[in-house]
Amino acid sequence: MSGTWHRVLLAEFLGTALLLAVVVGSGHMGETLSAGNAAIALLANSTATGLALWWLILLFAPISGAQFNPLVTASLVVNGEVPWRAALGIVLVQCLGAVAGVMLAHAMFDLPWLMQGVKPRASPGLWLSEVVATAGLMLTILLGRQRAAPALPALIAAYIAAAYWFTASTTFANPAETLARAFTTTFAGIRLVDVPAFVAAQSLGAVIAWGLARALAGPTPHRAIP
Repeated sequence: MSGTWHRVLLAEFLGTALLLAVVVGSGHMGETLSAGNAAIALLANSTATGLALWWLILLFAPISGAQFNPLVTASLVVNGEVPWRAALGIVLVQCLGAVAGVMLAHAMFDLPWLMQGVKPRASPGLWLSEVVATAGLMLTILLGRQRAAPALPALIAAYIAAAYWFTASTTFANPAETLARAFTTTFAGIRLVDVPAFVAAQSLGAVIAWGLARALAGPTPHRAIP
């Protein structure tokens, strides 16, 4: 792999790690300071996550495309922008980075670095929420890249901040993030046993988004990454 691809892998690891540190850290901070008020905790979590996405996408997009999500990487493979063998490495570092971000958040709050998630997230409504959340995110990315590329970081950040509130699952929409959040007992956690159904729902949402994007705007123009 070329030096350029090494930079891509490093950017994807760091970006995904920082994203999960924000998701888990802000969730824990919000829950701790809100004195049991879940609405305030969710407001803190969604605001911090939206702002972090805006920052991280602007920072890392010139290096790796700021993918941070295996489903985004898969869409780039389908469009011929990333070779599938390279994509395997990208997805691996996204997953490792996500777990590292959870560990970093725990360390900052003097918690055990890895904990087994205990928050149950298993119901038809939650699975449907992940289909909707992921379809919305992927459609934002796929259409935004064609029609509003300069505004794409803000579009993604705004969508995720809003989707925290209108989906019952609070919008995971990312298989790497979902897996990593199975290793925390904080506000953002999920049981490991609930992860496969979430990932299946997210994958279905991504397929729906790809179909809708093609129907609405046609194939995404080819752009090599990086």
